[in-house]
Amino acid sequence: MKIYLVGGAVRDKLLKLPVSERDWVVVGASPQEMLDLGYKQVGKDFPVFLHPETKEEYALARTERKTGPGYTGFDFHAAADVTLEEDLVRRDLTINAIAESTEGELIDPYGGQDDLAAGRLRHVSPAFSEDPVRVLRVARFAARFGQYGFSVAHDTNALMRNMVADGEVNHLVPERVWAELCKALATDTPEKFFTVLHGCNALTILFPEIAAAYESNSGAHKAQNLPAALEALRDSAAKTNDTHIRFAVLLVSLQPDQTTEQRIATTEALCKRFRIPGDYLKLAVSAIQLERNITDNNPEELLEAMESTRAFNDPTCWNRMLKTCTITHHIDSARAELLDTVKQKSSSVNAACLEDKSLKGPAVGAAIRELRCRIIESILLQQ
Repeated sequence: MKIYLVGGAVRDKLLKLPVSERDWVVVGASPQEMLDLGYKQVGKDFPVFLHPETKEEYALARTERKTGPGYTGFDFHAAADVTLEEDLVRRDLTINAIAESTEGELIDPYGGQDDLAAGRLRHVSPAFSEDPVRVLRVARFAARFGQYGFSVAHDTNALMRNMVADGEVNHLVPERVWAELCKALATDTPEKFFTVLHGCNALTILFPEIAAAYESNSGAHKAQNLPAALEALRDSAAKTNDTHIRFAVLLVSLQPDQTTEQRIATTEALCKRFRIPGDYLKLAVSAIQLERNITDNNPEELLEAMESTRAFNDPTCWNRMLKTCTITHHIDSARAELLDTVKQKSSSVNAACLEDKSLKGPAVGAAIRELRCRIIESILLQQ
């Protein structure tokens, strides 16, 4: 039995990047041998075991065979006679198909180190085309390693285009698309996730709203520059690490010439399609809906904006919304600071602040609103 460190841990180690998690492949062992050594089996489709102490995942070397469309149509074969090379060839990219022995020896049968040096995302074998999730993974890796100059190999892009033409991308489930997009949003060059999908024709199928931005921008279509929405997403990465804000910036910047109602409908349709968490949707909708309110000095309008984002209960959405609108240039940083001051001062108002202690029920709420409006007006007049 031999054990090898594989995948992202080896790749990131070679790139001198922090290694967040380690995956292992075990060659020449049976499930029973792993159990006898104290490992706990957790894999359902194929044997994966948790180390008794580190709880890291150890998978038996395996091969796989395509049996149906999409990314779930596979049969797996895990046995003691499966070699390391057979296990590595089923992986998506050469940079993820490098193994390291317990003695520190690198096993790189498919040229992963050369591709790392060249900044190239290249598929290991034609079997890449059997799993449509790999299209998303390549796009996500392009986003993650874009700052280091990585790009998709021409033959890999051609293979991805064929996969799209064959309808493989249509089998992707919403949750997996969002999972890969969410990871891409957390990278230093999140816009590359979409440019790669555009380059292989998958953008029109998965994100037609963003593909439309290419069609309305001839320069972007010719790769001379990005659509405005992707430029905004790129710029947001330099100003915040919050993926909620980055996602909101992208959607706020889409179709700016449309009505507020149309833009909200587009945002809601995209989020519904990929079952995107509600807090992401709420922030994007709030930023679109309130981008005019927060530029107005009408105390009532500003108070309604704060109330609609529940700023007095949980300021998270309000603060994110201000940051989003700052990045999209609807307000400047000075205005954002002023509005934050307005929120803090008005949020201190409660029933105890009211002079008329005889008020009850809805009258208390109305009086609190009135006092908050006066405070907001007072702060604005001082500017």
